[in-house]
Amino acid sequence: MDLSIIIVNYNTKELCTQTVKYVLASSVHETFSYEVIVVDNSSKKEEIFSLSHPNVRIFSGVENHGFGHACNIGASKAAGKILLFLNSDTIVEADTIQKSWDYLVNHPEIGVLGIKTLLQDGSLDHGCKRGFPTPFNSLCYFTKLDRCFPHNRHFGGYRLSYLDPDQTTEVDAVSGAYLMIPKEIFQGIKGFDESFFMYGEDLDLCYRVKQAGYQVVYYAGSTMVHLKGQSGLQSQNPIIIQHFYQAMELFYDKHYKKKYGVVMRMMVHGAIRAKCRWSLLKSSQ
Repeated sequence: MDLSIIIVNYNTKELCTQTVKYVLASSVHETFSYEVIVVDNSSKKEEIFSLSHPNVRIFSGVENHGFGHACNIGASKAAGKILLFLNSDTIVEADTIQKSWDYLVNHPEIGVLGIKTLLQDGSLDHGCKRGFPTPFNSLCYFTKLDRCFPHNRHFGGYRLSYLDPDQTTEVDAVSGAYLMIPKEIFQGIKGFDESFFMYGEDLDLCYRVKQAGYQVVYYAGSTMVHLKGQSGLQSQNPIIIQHFYQAMELFYDKHYKKKYGVVMRMMVHGAIRAKCRWSLLKSSQ
């Protein structure tokens, strides 16, 4: 099989159903063999995904150990040579998947491919092309220096705001909302790190793919809409906020702790925890 599309549903039945229907209505069936795998770890019976279609396989009753864990289960069931991890709150265009699949298979140097992703208001979802969150990149991001100087390479190292969103280019990381990767490479790096419950697992995967010698590419030739905010950090759920900042600490300790030393680690952890407390305070007001 050419492609396995893996979607995780956690209490987003309506959104997930919409996403799957957009996939099924797209041009994928005209071009290559494919399957849609829905891994359902919903905590509410009424939110469990259910849709009958010959190309859709559903794995329900999966215990919730995080997004990466569910994605790894889906990948272990996949028959496709290429894997596409797709969020349950996305809308793909008719040729989105076909174009990105074509580009990936014709460029064997690419280990991960992401695409141009728009929010509902038509603005760019900056998570679709990112630099790694080094201490300096993170400082510029949280102090909003990157927004004050959006075309400055020095300050815009995380959001890569200086890059033309209509230009295909190699980047550090793309979003897990649409992440295409050859199954052989995914297995070679042992999939998603399940230490990341939610958030950060896509950054970590891209980091390890680049360490393995492959490119991570932002492909501007395909577009989708991400209904961001309906099931994630923008919901202001305290548990989700804590997971977000915990992922920052985990990524830093895994990839930068030895490089930058003890003092920098203390400063970074202190800044992350202070930002977390501030975000929790704002969410409670």
